[in-house]
Amino acid sequence: MSALGREPSLKSLLVIKPSSLGDIVHGLQVLQSVKRQWPECRVTWVARDRFAGLVRAAPFVDEVLEFRRKAGWRGIWEVLRTLRGRRFDAVWDMQGLLRSGMMAAAAGSSRRWGRADSREGAGIFYHHRISPPEGEGPHHAIRVLQGFPLAFGLDAEVTIPLELVAGRRFGWEGFFDGDAGLRFVIFTDSRGVGKEWPGFDRLTHLIWERIPGSRVAWCAGQQMAPGGDLPEGRFLNLTGCPLDEMIELCRQPSVFIGNDSGPMHLSAAVGNRVLAIFGPTSPLRFGPWPIGSQRNRAISAPGGFLLDLTAEAVLEAVEELRARPV
Repeated sequence: MSALGREPSLKSLLVIKPSSLGDIVHGLQVLQSVKRQWPECRVTWVARDRFAGLVRAAPFVDEVLEFRRKAGWRGIWEVLRTLRGRRFDAVWDMQGLLRSGMMAAAAGSSRRWGRADSREGAGIFYHHRISPPEGEGPHHAIRVLQGFPLAFGLDAEVTIPLELVAGRRFGWEGFFDGDAGLRFVIFTDSRGVGKEWPGFDRLTHLIWERIPGSRVAWCAGQQMAPGGDLPEGRFLNLTGCPLDEMIELCRQPSVFIGNDSGPMHLSAAVGNRVLAIFGPTSPLRFGPWPIGSQRNRAISAPGGFLLDLTAEAVLEAVEELRARPV
């Protein structure tokens, strides 16, 4: 997507995208392109407190305002109070909900942009709305967010990798030394229980059995581990780890395997090979970006039923992904 009639660089931009993790990754990918074209623009981002660390790791975001969502209306009021009296050349509400629309209105700007598909009445707070992508859907989330820079005549092309400042080091990083094609990072959960494939235990043992020299790391919100005997030196359990550790795990050179989830999108954004497992949701809308890349592949369960997707079928897809030239 190329720029036509580009506007002069803004001096300040407020981006409102509090959640979720995958949506923030997509927003950061779009903003990375914006900041390359407007290097002098100061970007302020409103992010949910649990995801603020990821946004702070982006060198092209100058300021992060934390939104304490679990504090309810008090958390919203805190952000509104912080934004009152602040002036921005433009405000982009990439979330499109009532609370984000209120945040957009609280900030001083004569150019408030929001999504055409906003909900909960958020549209009343915008001066302009971003039109949906052309053509029939489903439209990927990144294509929707690309409408913001396009409205300002900017090039909206998303490039890989997403640049993130290195975080603190962890003692397990040596686990990923060697061939990245033999290092597997598996995220066993997802934001929605209905999107969680139950075959990761079986798949992990198949990887050890059929891929000599392979090592597997697990990560999830809750602590868990594969059943049976675990080969010494070939398994790393980071389930239950904090967000900053999860971010560094996603950045390790490896093959990512997981459900439709935020970590899947982060792994794709930093340039790893990604196999995404889909059940009821559409890979065309929620798959790893860019769709059709040699580095990414999505596998859908038969009829959308994750219980009908076998570990053997997933392993076959993994092997095909590993064999692709990149």
